[in-house]
Amino acid sequence: MDAFDAIATRRSVRKYKTTPVPRELIEKVIDAGRRAPTAMNVQPWEFVVVTDQAMRESFAEICDYGKFFSNAPVCIAVLCKETKYYLEDGCAAIENMLIAAAALELGTCWVAGDKKSYADTIARKLNAPAKHKLVALVALGYPADSGNPTDKRPLNQVMHIEKW
Repeated sequence: MDAFDAIATRRSVRKYKTTPVPRELIEKVIDAGRRAPTAMNVQPWEFVVVTDQAMRESFAEICDYGKFFSNAPVCIAVLCKETKYYLEDGCAAIENMLIAAAALELGTCWVAGDKKSYADTIARKLNAPAKHKLVALVALGYPADSGNPTDKRPLNQVMHIEKW
């Protein structure tokens, strides 16, 4: 699947098959994340792959909107060194991962971490260094249903030329 198709068909998946995701595909998704643009090429990110059922269940209990972490075979925690643009850099990495996963016919759903009350708890559970902040958690797996992408506003409603 090309990048434009992956972007157009990507959707948030909250129901997953129990089929394990091969390490090779997980590495491709994370490799896409590490290739994201980053302010001044700081590359503040670290990616923790969590397949342990008990850990994923603990995330599901802690997160406001992440109950599906318990049924996704993989959860990727995206943490960034606390730099000036860590949030922007981390989100760019996440978007690359979401698109790469869609191109590989894997489902994803990301849940905010930064500024959430549970962010420090999850970072501690993952043994992250003190200067690293949880940007988000990304569920990853094979979708349990085909679903549909959400409707997006038409281009002519969101694009402005020269001025608003």
